[in-house]
Amino acid sequence: MKFNRAEEIWLIVGVGILVLSMVITGYQGFAKSMGPPSGMETLDPEKVDEHELFSEPGVYQVGENKYEVVMTLSAFQFTPNNIEIPVGAEVEFIMTSKDVIHGFQVAGTNLNAMVTPGYIQRISKTFDEAGEFLVLCNEYCGIGHQIMGTTITVK
Repeated sequence: MKFNRAEEIWLIVGVGILVLSMVITGYQGFAKSMGPPSGMETLDPEKVDEHELFSEPGVYQVGENKYEVVMTLSAFQFTPNNIEIPVGAEVEFIMTSKDVIHGFQVAGTNLNAMVTPGYIQRISKTFDEAGEFLVLCNEYCGIGHQIMGTTITVK
């Protein structure tokens, strides 16, 4: 089969773009560990309060300028409700839902996660600026969804 020279060029360019996108995606997924969460950590959503990790939700310092925020999300509330952390702290949010699918979005940042019953969601962020950040549920979770919010205060 004989191709026109312009067809050959566009075929090479098209295949090159496909190969390049697969290489970039593979590099990000394997070398930089930027793949989606695997959902490997599970728990019984009816026994969240009995689970060792979620029996006492709160903010815990786990290292020098490193914090864990253990949260449970349930009918129109985040527990703990108000979170305070120092500027420059690396924070890992460890969350689960007790009832339905909830969202965890920190306005003004790139933090956005779906929190599903039966699974443990982990997401990290370093807060480099002081301020008060609004946390919203961005997944419709019932009739009181619009009141589900809290704040993260960075001092």
